[in-house]
Amino acid sequence: MRTVQKGNFVKVHYTGRLDNGEIFDSSEGRSPFEFQVGSGQVIPGFENSLIGMKLKEKKTFTIEPEDAYGDRDERLVQTFQRAELPMDFQPSVGEILALQTEDGTRLHAIVANVTPTTITIDLNHPLAGQRLTFDVEIVEINDSPSPSLFCAPGGGGCSCGC
Repeated sequence: MRTVQKGNFVKVHYTGRLDNGEIFDSSEGRSPFEFQVGSGQVIPGFENSLIGMKLKEKKTFTIEPEDAYGDRDERLVQTFQRAELPMDFQPSVGEILALQTEDGTRLHAIVANVTPTTITIDLNHPLAGQRLTFDVEIVEINDSPSPSLFCAPGGGGCSCGC
């Protein structure tokens, strides 16, 4: 029976949970998530846990932060004076900001705190520092991508590797 290897295009159904049981992402009610194993499209611990699985096999595995989104880095929490920002910018706590560095790199930040004089943003991935548990099922194993892989927003729409 065929097993998942690096280079394969796989389709998986998955549910991702935090240690407290909270579901942070799932393909339930959607098409299976498709990606190429070994391409770096998803977090390392996720794709490494799929290698060797068989078609239709189900598995539960837990990924430590270092194989997911890394540990939280408090240096990535930064406070700015409101006077440094555009006058019409009215952020709210929890809002996700799309930022761009001078070299064109795109970043996402979460507004962590807002006061009358400052705004604090957190550039850590929301799942940084978290152990992630996944329930997965291998739906398909292919040598080439399905045509739908290139038609779906974000190449599949899953947040487990973004």
